[in-house]
Amino acid sequence: MVQIDITYEGQLRCSAVHTPSGESLTTDAPKDNEGKGESFSPTDLVATALGGCMATIMGIYARRKEIPLEGMKITVNKVMSTDAPRRIAKLETVIEVPLEEGHPDAPALERAALSCPVHQSLHPEMEKPLTFRYVGS
Repeated sequence: MVQIDITYEGQLRCSAVHTPSGESLTTDAPKDNEGKGESFSPTDLVATALGGCMATIMGIYARRKEIPLEGMKITVNKVMSTDAPRRIAKLETVIEVPLEEGHPDAPALERAALSCPVHQSLHPEMEKPLTFRYVGS
């Protein structure tokens, strides 16, 4: 179990503390939902969690196989629904892998990304398109 302590600061802003480490972050409501958009929104953190989780699980596999993934870049585009209830409709992810196309471990790395706990926890009706681009020389 990991405890996260969240305090509502007012003005649609919250602060959160990760109690095991003491690290903190702030969330703010997005401009399209009555907020100032001055920080990550809670749904932005879902998108961030997806990309970070995929990178971490791929990194675990890569570390075990001594595959250099440093510099890997992940972009997650979050699309909100236009109908009620307000929700994340799509998380479109592109992973730029710093390996050559056809690398023998590419299929295993892709399986690792798809097995990340965040991806596995998202609602099945949410669109989650994923693209891998191999950009090694």
